[in-house]
Amino acid sequence: MSGFKEPGFADRQKAAQQARQNLLDKFRAKPGPDDPEVKQRQIEREAAATARAKAKATRDAAKAEAKRREEQTLAEAAAKRAREKEEAALRQAALEAEQKAKRDARYAARKGKGKEVTSRTKKK
Repeated sequence: MSGFKEPGFADRQKAAQQARQNLLDKFRAKPGPDDPEVKQRQIEREAAATARAKAKATRDAAKAEAKRREEQTLAEAAAKRAREKEEAALRQAALEAEQKAKRDARYAARKGKGKEVTSRTKKK
């Protein structure tokens, strides 16, 4: 088995030159901006971007519609609660008025009985 051979200065220089040449060859192999393939890919990218923008606009519109419906539902629920509260207040007021009328009738009946009793006693 042979030992490790330390690369000399010339070897390192040659390796660096080869690496630069490989990079340059790779760069030159790429198609230019006028190449039909490059133009086709650019058109495809633009079409995809347009499709994404359209889909985003559709999603945003759907979200806005859902939010509007939710707000409308909440507003209807709030109006219903307010209506029920008002109706409950009216029922309570009617109940209190009815109770007061009954109470007043009982009170008047008591007063009337007392007067009748006193008037009977005066007649005798």
